[in-house]
Amino acid sequence: MPDLNHGDDAAAVNSLRSAVMRLSRRLKHQRVDESLSPTEMSVLGTLSNCGSATPGELARKEHVQPPSMTRIVALLEAKGLVRLEPHPEDRRQKVVTQTEQAVVMLEESRRKRNAFLATLVEGLDEEEWATLRAAAPVLEKLAHV
Repeated sequence: MPDLNHGDDAAAVNSLRSAVMRLSRRLKHQRVDESLSPTEMSVLGTLSNCGSATPGELARKEHVQPPSMTRIVALLEAKGLVRLEPHPEDRRQKVVTQTEQAVVMLEESRRKRNAFLATLVEGLDEEEWATLRAAAPVLEKLAHV
């Protein structure tokens, strides 16, 4: 097991944190719709990846409090990006579903961000690109722990 508190391992963790944060900030600036907050975009991404969900399920997945998610869903609904439907088993609850408008907007946003990353990757040599390709599944795993 690596020693994450001292030496090269601690320096690697620090470097990874810093690089991920800087790259994340740069990617956030590659938005298609500037009127959406990063949190709203994240909720739409979760719906895209996981399918319809209740506001409570979304709150858990997004690590926010349920009242906050209720506000976020209301904003997204007002913008025509989600719709609320009755829960099939519990009529007291609602299910949040993304609209076609959200699907199109997310696809455009992903294309723009992928193009931005592709431009950055063009500056890498073959060895760096191979290392990054190999690291991608590990970063994906860390993102979902």
